[in-house]
Amino acid sequence: MTPTGWFLWCLIAFSFGSIPFGVVLAKLKKIDLRTVGSGNTGATNVGRALGRRWGLLCFVLDAAKGATPVILAGMIAGTIGQPAGALAPAEASGWLAVGVASILGHVFSPFLNFKGGKGVATACGALLAMWPLMTIPVLVAAGVFIVMILGLGFMSLASMAAASAVPCTALILGLISNDGQSASGAVLPQTITGLVIAFMVIWRHRTNLKRLLDGTEPRVFGAGRMRRESNSGETTSDRNTTSTNRH
Repeated sequence: MTPTGWFLWCLIAFSFGSIPFGVVLAKLKKIDLRTVGSGNTGATNVGRALGRRWGLLCFVLDAAKGATPVILAGMIAGTIGQPAGALAPAEASGWLAVGVASILGHVFSPFLNFKGGKGVATACGALLAMWPLMTIPVLVAAGVFIVMILGLGFMSLASMAAASAVPCTALILGLISNDGQSASGAVLPQTITGLVIAFMVIWRHRTNLKRLLDGTEPRVFGAGRMRRESNSGETTSDRNTTSTNRH
């Protein structure tokens, strides 16, 4: 595909990504999603405002709007299903750019005055659809997400850890492919794209990072507990135990 063709697909992907499914679903319940919970328009806040089933539906829809243009562009360009080493740098970069464009559409939706969600679900769908260029890194990231969410219960921390796993896995897989020889052309575009997406996701979670450091970030579920030292050196858990013993 020509550079102009990839550019047009990026515009299409941005348009797909900008559809604010979270806001639409909330409006069906006569709720302005931007005024409840965190004010975010993604699946997590939909789950808080409408319930987990609605949050899951929003996640699926946001993932689908990332995957759809990537699959269509990949079918037309013939990149889908091609080994990473078989793709020329221009083809790999163009296809990856389509995925990034869909994520940018979600994060900076023109329908919401160029505001939006944090891009996790859309990134998951877009990268998962890049078979096999980015599919395995996303599956590894999904495993990291599950471990983190079950172990600690923080959606934000799990999302940031999963996003960070994508470029690391892409780089490792690229370097060890082809019997130890680096895959020609695709390793650098894969890794750079993963880094851009990871930065974007972490940047969008910067307020969550502050709450995590302050010990005020709410958990979704999970058995893990964060322990924060007080000025006196006593942990939160110790204070709770002392308080219980007094009663």
